[in-house]
Amino acid sequence: MPNQFKLLEGIDRDKTKKAVKAALEKYRFYLLTIPEDKLPKITASYSLVPPANTNTFHSSTEEAAVRNIDCELERDRYINWLIRGVNRLNEMERKIIYKRYLNEDEMYDYEIYNELGMSERKYYRIKARVYYKLAFLLRIEVYTKSMR
Repeated sequence: MPNQFKLLEGIDRDKTKKAVKAALEKYRFYLLTIPEDKLPKITASYSLVPPANTNTFHSSTEEAAVRNIDCELERDRYINWLIRGVNRLNEMERKIIYKRYLNEDEMYDYEIYNELGMSERKYYRIKARVYYKLAFLLRIEVYTKSMR
């Protein structure tokens, strides 16, 4: 037990909280559609370099398709990773995280604690604890330099 408490003392609380918020924002970002610049070009482009007979792609359409597939795979892995972490939280903690960060419609804290029927103080205590639990579950906690 003493080692666990020592580990908690070495946590940089502000940076850990920021890391969790960044992970949740990235999740929300990944739920959006593919950016326009990742779509294939319709106009032709010409090159003075003769084509080489290799296995590399030279078509912008093919390169865009490969990039899109890679982005989709990374997005799907990230979403599944984050959801697995959130699902390990207890029911109230999951509700708070889902309503505040994972829902399509952004809700404010006062709307959430009123909807959940809890006091403002209890809501903020649970929310503060959730950041650290989620950081440990996702393994994105940040330690002070003295712990390294």
